[in-house]
Amino acid sequence: MSPSDGRHHVVIVGGGFAGLGCAQRLADDDNVRITLIDRNNYHQFQPLLYQVATSLLAPSDIAHSLREVFAGQDNVDVKLAEVSGVDPATKTVRSTDGEEWTADALVLAAGSQPNFFRTPGADENSFPLYSLDNATRLRSRILGLFEHVDRNPSLTERGALNFVIVGGGPTGVEVAGALADMLAMSVPAEYRDLDVGAARIYLLDYGDALLKPFSEKAHAYVAKVLTDRKVELRLGTGVKEVGTGHAQFSDGAVVATRCVIWGGGIEAAALAQNCGLARGHGGRLDVQPDLALAGRPGVYAVGDIANIPGPDKQPLPQLGSVALQSGQTAAENILAEFEGKPATPFAYRDKGIMAMIGRGAAIAEVGKNHHEVHGQLAHMAWLGVHASLMTGTRDKVEAIIDWGWDRFTKTGGPHVLDRGDVAEINWEDDPAISPPGVTAARSSRPAEAVP
Repeated sequence: MSPSDGRHHVVIVGGGFAGLGCAQRLADDDNVRITLIDRNNYHQFQPLLYQVATSLLAPSDIAHSLREVFAGQDNVDVKLAEVSGVDPATKTVRSTDGEEWTADALVLAAGSQPNFFRTPGADENSFPLYSLDNATRLRSRILGLFEHVDRNPSLTERGALNFVIVGGGPTGVEVAGALADMLAMSVPAEYRDLDVGAARIYLLDYGDALLKPFSEKAHAYVAKVLTDRKVELRLGTGVKEVGTGHAQFSDGAVVATRCVIWGGGIEAAALAQNCGLARGHGGRLDVQPDLALAGRPGVYAVGDIANIPGPDKQPLPQLGSVALQSGQTAAENILAEFEGKPATPFAYRDKGIMAMIGRGAAIAEVGKNHHEVHGQLAHMAWLGVHASLMTGTRDKVEAIIDWGWDRFTKTGGPHVLDRGDVAEINWEDDPAISPPGVTAARSSRPAEAVP
């Protein structure tokens, strides 16, 4: 499509929930042409990354080609590039290889990245869970540890079966439950010589409850489910340092581990720093009620890169539903702008929140009044909602098959160690846990006994 074809041109940076929702709405208008730019050629279903990491789903179940999504839309042009800079005044974006795109309207939907809060070693040595690449790396590390211990059981004394999860939000809780199920069900079935009783899962959070936005009743339910599944909760505790072979907790405890899973928070994608715009909480771009940037007509920020004001003027949470709806509203306001009509303030339609805690256990607050349900009913609701939100019909079918297989078998989903470099470990590279005898004393006792 030529830049001079007479149609309004919209550039969207990011193919996540926000960018995809915006592009799909704009694509319905033949008077608009869209350039959708992402560093990946696929849309990833972020709420299910933890299921890839714990071998419940295959990567292809939660990643869908952006080009396939828009295969029937001649007015959508997908570009594989990483945007490194933005000029809001001219509505121009620039990629790392120097290419530029200028538009009549610009939508920044680049998403988020892990926030390590300057914790020493966390960036280099922990495993965040915010992208498909993160998920496949974590899966290979987990499976790699099982393989190492299967060949050399003494590595358990060096923390090979200690898993430290940082953050008691949905990411931390869901991966803790899934990992506990994995250790209880599929690992004994496939690694017959591995002593799963020696494994430890530590879930840390500085707060006084897991899944803080839920009710007090929900907090008690989540804690009980995870504790029953042998997850050791450390509330009021964070991580002070992450080494190659250990984690130091904020209370001074040192635990030998080769797998620190980071779910401790997010901040805006790096692009937010390169826009020449003021940033607010979490490094995100503050937007007006219509999702445009103040003083920058025709420039919008949506999804996790933006602080989107709610009814109480406080930023809405970084949820997939917020991102999707904000992208759709930005599209409506862009079309209104092109037609000379007034913009509409974003009104989030809150359908509730939910989290999976493990096999057969979930919690959901549904509807406008957040009616709360637990257990199997919440589990079924979670499955239905997440299947409906997935991008392609094939993705939905394959995910449902994998979920059913996991429910009625012990082996679970695809245990594929496809990142061999991540599974390679130098067991002598961390002096903080030497000599081995000290490590054994620390890593083989319950959490409450760790000094």
